[in-house]
Amino acid sequence: MIASFLVFLLGFTLIGVSSYLLSRGTKHDYYLASASVKPWLVGLSAVATNNSGYMFIGVIGYTYVAGFSAFWLMFGWILGDFLASLYVHRRLREATEHTGEVSYAGVLSHWAGQPGGALQRLIGLISLVFLLTYASAQLVAGSKALHVLFDWPLWAGAVMGAVIVVLYCLAGGIRASIWTDAAQSMVMIVAMSVLLVVATMSLGGIDGAWTEMRAIDGFTHWFPDDAAIPGATGAVLFAVGWLFAGLSVIGQPHVMVRFMTLDDHHRMKAARGWYYVWFTLFYAAATGVGLLSRVYLADTVNFDAELALPTMAMELLPPVLVGLVLAGVFAATMSTADSLVLSCSATITHDLSPRPIERTALLKASTLLITAVALGFALLNNQSVFSLVIMAWSGLASAFGPLLLVLCMGLRPGRALSIAAIIVGFLVALGWRLAQWHEAVYEGMPGILAGLAVLLIGEGVIRMVRRDHDTPTSGARNG
Repeated sequence: MIASFLVFLLGFTLIGVSSYLLSRGTKHDYYLASASVKPWLVGLSAVATNNSGYMFIGVIGYTYVAGFSAFWLMFGWILGDFLASLYVHRRLREATEHTGEVSYAGVLSHWAGQPGGALQRLIGLISLVFLLTYASAQLVAGSKALHVLFDWPLWAGAVMGAVIVVLYCLAGGIRASIWTDAAQSMVMIVAMSVLLVVATMSLGGIDGAWTEMRAIDGFTHWFPDDAAIPGATGAVLFAVGWLFAGLSVIGQPHVMVRFMTLDDHHRMKAARGWYYVWFTLFYAAATGVGLLSRVYLADTVNFDAELALPTMAMELLPPVLVGLVLAGVFAATMSTADSLVLSCSATITHDLSPRPIERTALLKASTLLITAVALGFALLNNQSVFSLVIMAWSGLASAFGPLLLVLCMGLRPGRALSIAAIIVGFLVALGWRLAQWHEAVYEGMPGILAGLAVLLIGEGVIRMVRRDHDTPTSGARNG
């Protein structure tokens, strides 16, 4: 088991380090791979980055508890993500080329051709805080899996993941991240599929698995029995809320930067094809494993649901395949952690720095610093992976998603209005979660709608004022 795990781990590390051979030693290459990445690599890298330890640990744990109502998370997340991509991805890639920026914050703040200034720094600061939280959650996810399988202390997996991420990020920047993401994406889907098939067959096939799940009280209900808002209204809000969770991907700098590296914006359709086919297959397999884990691990009182995947793997699979599953979990955590670390590094060296830093040595030093801070957060963490990721995901989406959407619409909100929308969207999502209303509706939904309202209403008022100012009075016309 250990040998199988280490072989895969070594393979990922070597793939990442080998990207050094194509490194051009520039800032644009370190953060955007010189915009030279092929569509299939963009698609698989985005899948691995999006489907992180959150999928292996968080989603499976959530499905273990929620049962069939977790399908709405899958349906909504994929549909919302897809609808947003039809409108945003190609335009973001075009804006990246037009502005010449290397960071998500830089592109958004320079979209209209104006200096970034305070807007770029605000986007960068919010990104830094939430992406660090997100990165620590990935390291926690990996450490949980190692703790179950090898009985290692919880800190061991986090430290191992951080060291490996540093090695290949320092070697090749985002190109190393994308190459390893593609390999990790393949291992992730193979590992999840193997466990799904073995678990189903051991229960006597699909019919046997269905019989076992129906025997669990409320497990096959399509909507939560304890929904905060009862009846049809609560069911609709529950489903639509998760659609906004999928739409929220446009507010995630570490995912969207993958599409910014595409070699040609005209090939975005091919990149999206790779992304959504792989994404759907993987998410469906993860949800299926989550459902089956409840049958095998019925002690819901004394069991941490986020340990369902590694625990079930140990019970059902031979050691070599357990090593494969563990490699899949670790692949998922590292594929997102490296993306988050590089996004944070770009924020420090490009968005928050008084003067953009160009020296590659300093870019790599910032990457090392960010990884160390994320590791520190991971070692101090006492929250679930699911809650950490959802909190970071909704905060970023509510802050940045509305601005990106209106920019893609062709609107050019001023700096003050953009800043106001970011702050309002972020505060609404945060307040919604603090009030515990997220149990009824995902907090990203009101956050995104609030930010859009500020931008659209603000633009309407500004245009009305300008029109009234430019319209001559009747006396002036008569004169």
